[in-house]
Amino acid sequence: MRRRSGIDCIGYLRVSTSRQGRSGLGLDAQRDAIFRFASGNGYAVSDFYRDVQSGADDDRPGLNAAIARAQRERCPVVVAKLDRLGRSVHYISGLMAHRVPFIVAELGADVDPFTLHLWAALAEKERRLIAEWTRAALRAKKDRGEALGSPHIAEVARAGTARQQAQADEHAARVMPIISEIRRAGVATLQGIADALNARGIRSARGGRWHPSTVRDVIRRSELPTVTLV
Repeated sequence: MRRRSGIDCIGYLRVSTSRQGRSGLGLDAQRDAIFRFASGNGYAVSDFYRDVQSGADDDRPGLNAAIARAQRERCPVVVAKLDRLGRSVHYISGLMAHRVPFIVAELGADVDPFTLHLWAALAEKERRLIAEWTRAALRAKKDRGEALGSPHIAEVARAGTARQQAQADEHAARVMPIISEIRRAGVATLQGIADALNARGIRSARGGRWHPSTVRDVIRRSELPTVTLV
C-alpha cells in the first residue's frame, strides 16, 4: 500500500459493472483522485476498500468494511465523488448515522455533513428531472410517429462484435506459440496447459486466469487440433 505522511484515512472505491470505463470513474481514476486529495490535504491513505456493483445501494460489503475500519481507527473515509458513496439522499443520510466522517475529494476537506446532504439532494433532483425530460421527449417523438431508438443500432452492434472477434484473434495469435511450446514440453491436457499459462503469469483474453474452456477456445480459434480435457 502506498503511504503519504499525514493523518490516516480510508479510501473507498465503487464502480458499476455496466459503467466501469465509460464514465471516467473507474477504479484507477478514483484511486488517483483520492491520492491527489490526500497529498494536498495532509492525509495518508492507510488502505482502500472497494465495491464492484450491479445492484442496489444496500449491497455494499466493501463500504461496510471501510466504515468498520474507520470506526476502529477513528479516521475518515475518503471518496473521489459524492455518487461513489450513494445515489440517493436517503442512503447517504443513513451513512451519516455511523458517525464516521466522510470526505468527498472533489468537494474538499471542509464540507460538513449538512452540505453533503444538500449536494446529494441536488444531484438526486437533477437525475429525476433528466429522466422526466427524457421520457417527455420520447413521448413527443412517438406522438409525431417517429421511430424510437437509433437506426444505426444494428450497425454499431455488428461493428462491436467484429472488433471483439479481431481482438480475440489477435490474442490467440500471441498465445498459441506459448501453448505450442507447453505441449512440446509434454503437457497434453487442457487443464495442464491452463495451469502452465497461469504459472507463467499469462492472462486470458479477458484479463483473468486460464481454465480448460478458455484454452480450448484459443486452440479452436487458431484452428489447431484440440487436446484431452481432464
